[in-house]
Amino acid sequence: MPTVSVRIPDDEKAELDTVAELLEQDRSTTMRQALREGVKTLRTRHAVERYQSGDVSLNEAAGLAGLSIAEWLELAQDRGLTTQLDETDLSFDAERAGDL
Repeated sequence: MPTVSVRIPDDEKAELDTVAELLEQDRSTTMRQALREGVKTLRTRHAVERYQSGDVSLNEAAGLAGLSIAEWLELAQDRGLTTQLDETDLSFDAERAGDL
């Protein structure tokens, strides 16, 4: 497993240590968990923004978020997402979903 170094302000280190203590785990484990969850959140936020703006299709948004189409559809429903995609794009997505 590679090692990555990062410099963080004292207040963020203190917050990290507080969370590690709350979760009853060491700082390294907490950092790895925070990184995983943070990256997932960033990917999802990016995908939602691109989907909402109509820049990407449903299938592409799912890929950007690192989700299956079914998982994306659930997320989209939970968040009440809408898109400006045209009928052709939606037909393509429906065909792709049918192939799964």
